[in-house]
Amino acid sequence: MYDFRSDNVAGAAPQVMTALAAASSGTASPYGNDPWTARVTERLCAIFETEVAVFPVATGTAANSLALSALVPPYGAVLCHDEAHITIDECGAPEFFTGGAKLVPLAGAHGKLTPDAVSRHIARAGVGVVHRVQPAALSLTQATEAGTVYTPAEVEALVETAHSNGMAVHMDGARFANAIARLGCAPADVTWRAGVDVLTLGGTKGGCLAAEAVVFFNPAMAEDFGFGRKRGGHLVSKMRFLSAQLDAWLEDGLWLRLAAHANAMADRLAAGLTALPGVELAHPVEANELFIRLPDAYAEALEGAGYGFYRWDDGSARFVTAFDTPAAAVDGLLGILRRLQEKA
Repeated sequence: MYDFRSDNVAGAAPQVMTALAAASSGTASPYGNDPWTARVTERLCAIFETEVAVFPVATGTAANSLALSALVPPYGAVLCHDEAHITIDECGAPEFFTGGAKLVPLAGAHGKLTPDAVSRHIARAGVGVVHRVQPAALSLTQATEAGTVYTPAEVEALVETAHSNGMAVHMDGARFANAIARLGCAPADVTWRAGVDVLTLGGTKGGCLAAEAVVFFNPAMAEDFGFGRKRGGHLVSKMRFLSAQLDAWLEDGLWLRLAAHANAMADRLAAGLTALPGVELAHPVEANELFIRLPDAYAEALEGAGYGFYRWDDGSARFVTAFDTPAAAVDGLLGILRRLQEKA
């Protein structure tokens, strides 16, 4: 038995737990005025090869919503994919923290937006018309909700479309580590070098307990962000316990090694499943999420054996691997289906 419903079901990496215990020893200044928070900023400046402004927060919803609040006026619109987390799974938090900005979902194959889709919307959005919300930001999800990954060239083309129309660009990076581990590029190449303005870097799905970071690539854009974070309830008094998680996660490339393992387990699972008759992928497997169309008998056999996964709205089954998914769990699931197929 193993739970493949989400990477949120996983625990925390041992290195993160060790770092938390160490941070609990002695005293430290509160509200982010501590060595751990300073070190996280230093690490991210080095990782992204540029000066960045970094704000740790406790949840991905807060990270996304507060980041968008720095980019979008209350009368603005945020263009996003119609399966984006901000529009499906955040209970109106982006609208709340922006003071009422409108999320505008756009369709796109395999979880991705295209410059054409963005341009078509802008052309009919009523730019300058006082009766209409004004396009103010583009939000991209990396890796996407379909488990696919934007290449640097794809991000650059989307950013060019947004910037040429006066829009800022936000990247929801809840699984950013998985995207970078797959792409093998420098993190800078798919963010600020491609023109992204702000990234919400997710640590929780990648091996932390509860730690995300809002990363501004133009620190001038973050001048007032600290006030918004405080007002939004995410200026944590004992900030060192958020930052210690991120510090350990980022140290010596651990974040990418953990993500690479999750991706490798997704590849292993996808290869085994697609080798079975009647199984097909709904989307390419490019990070750590799989969307698989399974015969009912296969799905029922897995559920009966105690394997956790989600049945998706489009008829596919979603499996998510994590930083600590054992290969034996993948092989055990495949073994059940192979035996079932042999009996058919």
